[in-house]
Amino acid sequence: MLTGWIKRLVAPKAPSDQAVGLSALAPAEKFYAIGDIHGRLDLLQRLLPELEDDCTLVFVGDYIDRGECSAQVLRQLRHLDNNTDRRTTCLKGNHEDMLLGFLDDPKKFERVWLHNGGAQTLASFGLADIDLSEPEAVATELRKSMGEPLLEWLSDLPLTWTSGNVTVVHAALDPSQAIDRQHERTCLWGHPQFRKKQRKDEQWVVHGHTIVDQPRVERSVISVDTGAFVTDQLTAAEISPGSVRFISTTRTGIGRISA
Repeated sequence: MLTGWIKRLVAPKAPSDQAVGLSALAPAEKFYAIGDIHGRLDLLQRLLPELEDDCTLVFVGDYIDRGECSAQVLRQLRHLDNNTDRRTTCLKGNHEDMLLGFLDDPKKFERVWLHNGGAQTLASFGLADIDLSEPEAVATELRKSMGEPLLEWLSDLPLTWTSGNVTVVHAALDPSQAIDRQHERTCLWGHPQFRKKQRKDEQWVVHGHTIVDQPRVERSVISVDTGAFVTDQLTAAEISPGSVRFISTTRTGIGRISA
């Protein structure tokens, strides 16, 4: 059962209209969008073999914090991203942004990051016993543990990825603004009108960040964050022209749902 604070993160259910406009879904290629991992390397490694090798992988961000294996998740994703045999795009999430903010300004970001799962990330980089009362020293040690190649990769992660009329983003898009005019904070943290106002450019949006009890398609919005770190359910949306299929880890194996 989800805890109270997790329940408050779960997106409210809107009236279902999954069939509305579904035929207009038109990516230029079949691809997978994978939801928030949050340090669950075990679920990532269980899900990846279920995804077709010749399809692009797009990860929506929030690879770190809360789960126990953030460092290992980052290293595996960077390896995938740099592997020309598997087309992969990793987007930046708000948790990656908080980590980078902490490294740049430890005193400013220590509370918000460490209180949102940063302590688990430190432990995954071998810093479980470090003295947190000196945030500058913590940031210095974390930089050393991560290494410049991983830090450069993390800093360069894009905010969005688009194929045809489908755009993937971590949290949300402002429905009143064009895809190329979105504010970084909106992409990372959300927008109050995202789920309330229909876009007028016929663009579909795939997102994570806001936990849903089950992956869903509603009003040209595809939601894939199923709270993996607490539910054991990591979801990939298989998106192709005219159809969406969800593939999720479960406590007993793999589940598949056609939207």
